[in-house]
Amino acid sequence: MAVITQFVVVREGVEKMTFTSKKEADAYDKMLDIADNLLPFLTQADLGLDENKCEQLAFYLASNKDELSNLLKGTVQVKTPAAAKPKKTSAKNTSVQ
Repeated sequence: MAVITQFVVVREGVEKMTFTSKKEADAYDKMLDIADNLLPFLTQADLGLDENKCEQLAFYLASNKDELSNLLKGTVQVKTPAAAKPKKTSAKNTSVQ
């Protein structure tokens, strides 16, 4: 019989996620704390988002906190998807012979 150690993140009596390392569980728990702290900030912004969208946005921002922090500091630029970049057009040769 094998013994398996698991770390479970529980919020308000609900099991959110199970991890095999304490470090991963603590990081996830901290990310959930950040999302919980962002939620009132987003709802008071009166962006016209329903509660579900505010929760999704708070979770996204919290899960990308390092990149968001760098963006707010102005140290990095937003990486745009390849589809959003303008297409390069080749210059036509218009010389007269």
